[in-house]
Amino acid sequence: MPWRYARSRTVYRQANDSKGDVLADSWKRALVLSPHTDDGELGCGATLVRLAAAGCHVRYIAFSIANRSLPEGFPPDTLAREAREATAVLGVKDVVLHDFDVRTFPQHRQEILELLVKESKEFKPDVVFQPSPSDMHQDHQTVAREGLRAFKRTTMLGYLLPWNTSGFSDDCYITFGESELEKKVEAVGKYRSQAHRSYADPDYIRSLAKVHGVTVGRPYAEVFKVARLVLDPPTD
Repeated sequence: MPWRYARSRTVYRQANDSKGDVLADSWKRALVLSPHTDDGELGCGATLVRLAAAGCHVRYIAFSIANRSLPEGFPPDTLAREAREATAVLGVKDVVLHDFDVRTFPQHRQEILELLVKESKEFKPDVVFQPSPSDMHQDHQTVAREGLRAFKRTTMLGYLLPWNTSGFSDDCYITFGESELEKKVEAVGKYRSQAHRSYADPDYIRSLAKVHGVTVGRPYAEVFKVARLVLDPPTD
C-alpha cells in the first residue's frame, strides 16, 4: 500500500473584537523581519494591521533601506522615510532600520545573526514573521536562515513573496477583512519610489489576498510557511 501524506493547515480567523482572538490572546509581542523596506508590508501587512489593532506590540526591522533600488532622482533617504510612513499606516510604531547593502547579506551573515540573537534576548517576541525558507533572493535566504537559528524556541512564520519563491508550503492562513486589506494597499502605496514594480500594484495585492482567502473559505487571507509553532497556556 502506498504511503499517503495528509497535510494540515492552521487558519487564524479574525474575531469581531480582541476578545477570543487567538492572535491577540497568544501574541503580545510580534517581530517582523523585512530584509528590505517593503518586504514585510507585502508579505504580512494586513496581519500586522490586525495585530497592532488588537494591542500587540509589533516591532518591524528592515535590514536594508535599499538605496541601490532607488530610481534616478530620488534622494538617498527616500526608502527610510517611505518605510516609516508605510509602517505608520499599519499601526506599527516600533521601527528599526539597518543599512546593509542589497544583495550582500550572505557576506554579513554573522553580523545579522548577532542582531537577531540580541532581539531574541531583549525583545522576546511571541511570534516572528520572516521570509519563507523557500524564498530564492539571497538576502531573504540569509535572514530566513539566521532567523531560524536566533529564534529556535519561538513561533516562526515565513511569509510568501510569490515573485521570489518556489516550492512554498501553505501551512498557515491568517484571515482579515476589507479594512485590513485596504490598509495594506495604502501602506505599500507609500513606497512611491517603488511604484513601478508589478507586485506593488493595488489590484495584484487585492487579488492575491482574495486567492488565499478563497482557498480557506474566507474573504481574504495571508499565507505562511510554519517553521515552528509554540502554543503556551494562557496567562492572566
